[in-house]
Amino acid sequence: MTGVEWRFRAVVVAHAVSAYGTYLNLIALSLFSYEVTGTALGVGVVMAVRLLSGVTAGLAAGALTARFTRRTVMVVTDLAQTLAMVVLALRASDTPLWVLLGAVVVLGAGNTFFNVALRSAVPVMVGQDGRARANGVLVTARSVATVLGFASAAPVIALGGFGVAFAVNAASFAVSAAAVLVLRPRTDDEPCDESGEERADAGSSPARRKRPRLPVAGLAGALLGMIALRGLDALASASHNVALPLAAHAAEPSDPAVFMTRFWSAWAVGTLLAHQVLKRRSHGASWGERAFAVGTCAMSFCFVAAFTGLPAPALMAAAVAAGFADGWTEIVYTSRLQAAPDRQRGRLFGLSATAEQSGFALGTMAAAAALEVLPALTVVGAFHGAAVCGALALLLFTGGRRGTGRPGQTDGDPHSHADDGRPPIGENQSSAADDRPPTGANHPSLGDNHPPTGKNHPSLGDNHPPTGDNRPPIDHNHPPTGGDHSHPPSAGEEKGEHAHGTSTGASQLPGS
Repeated sequence: MTGVEWRFRAVVVAHAVSAYGTYLNLIALSLFSYEVTGTALGVGVVMAVRLLSGVTAGLAAGALTARFTRRTVMVVTDLAQTLAMVVLALRASDTPLWVLLGAVVVLGAGNTFFNVALRSAVPVMVGQDGRARANGVLVTARSVATVLGFASAAPVIALGGFGVAFAVNAASFAVSAAAVLVLRPRTDDEPCDESGEERADAGSSPARRKRPRLPVAGLAGALLGMIALRGLDALASASHNVALPLAAHAAEPSDPAVFMTRFWSAWAVGTLLAHQVLKRRSHGASWGERAFAVGTCAMSFCFVAAFTGLPAPALMAAAVAAGFADGWTEIVYTSRLQAAPDRQRGRLFGLSATAEQSGFALGTMAAAAALEVLPALTVVGAFHGAAVCGALALLLFTGGRRGTGRPGQTDGDPHSHADDGRPPIGENQSSAADDRPPTGANHPSLGDNHPPTGKNHPSLGDNHPPTGDNRPPIDHNHPPTGGDHSHPPSAGEEKGEHAHGTSTGASQLPGS
């Protein structure tokens, strides 16, 4: 095992410890909020404040991780959450509402900032080739932490009260911060300062440099479609999270907690299986928009099936299948976004966090209201039906893009073809006389592995001199470019036009 691998795995273990405290705290904080506010509406307001702080943090996460190193963001957010939980633990017996709201704002924003920094740093820590396996390890660790956190919340609160539960969560954040500080994993490709951005903007007009950059600027339509579907997935997931306690009380009225623990444990087994399967499929169609859309459909069908009144063995099988699809979509989705350039990754994951938090917040409120008048199966089916429709729309969109790339290129793996943007020498290219108009979508920008116009690049129809590459002088009586040539080009002309790809038609390289 290399140094990078053991260091990353140590960070994952520390993150799993903090995730355990987070999921334990989800239950403890919900019960504590009811104790402080005294009403169900108050609990809803506290949870809404936490979710809204996460949504707002997602909008700023990209800029924050670009200005500071990702390691700094991870450490500072963990320490801030540690402080917030220490305050709640010390004042658990008499906590004002404003202290509780301040703590949940720190928790909501801190969780978003940390996750954006960690997920966007994975390719730097383990390399692009190892990102899928690393994401599988992260998903597995989080799944185990979810089950343990939910399962241990009740006994921890019963034995030590809310103060002990909050202290455990504070300690879990401290462990995560200490691990990042001590291990010092490499999280950034380049120093995070503004000089790089200024150099990138050098030569552009002052108006362009002053124009604010939108979070979605420069992002591919397929990636935006995946992020939108992720938001729909979060909305659908909120419905089964809200409805599952009702199903637990209906199935086992005497001990619904056992039902919940059994269901989520089976779900965690499914996510572990997904990691084991995907780590053996590092290339091909497993990584892309279509794989993510298909996985979302499968996950929705499995969660809906869990509310159809299945017998216990079939219910556990549905939970395992739902966990498998959930782990599949998480690993594929995260790996696909991580394939983006380093400077785009922060924006992508920040935008993703906003979509996920917004979807879950909206889904939680809408599902809770709908469950007051409709059966759980109807509500869960309607919400997951929306996710299936979104997945089908993404499938149709990506299906229309099939065949636009080189043979063997997959949508999900940008490294599956050569990066130089040119076919091998001698490959037949379209000439300037080609009657096909430019497609636009597959048209490379000027300067991208393409000599600038005018530099060793003959303009069409000009009586130009030789370019210096041993090409014979051009016959001035030669028919103009675009006409019918009655004789094949000479060897020198073929070398200059086709081997170097400098004709106008060469910009329409297949898949470039």
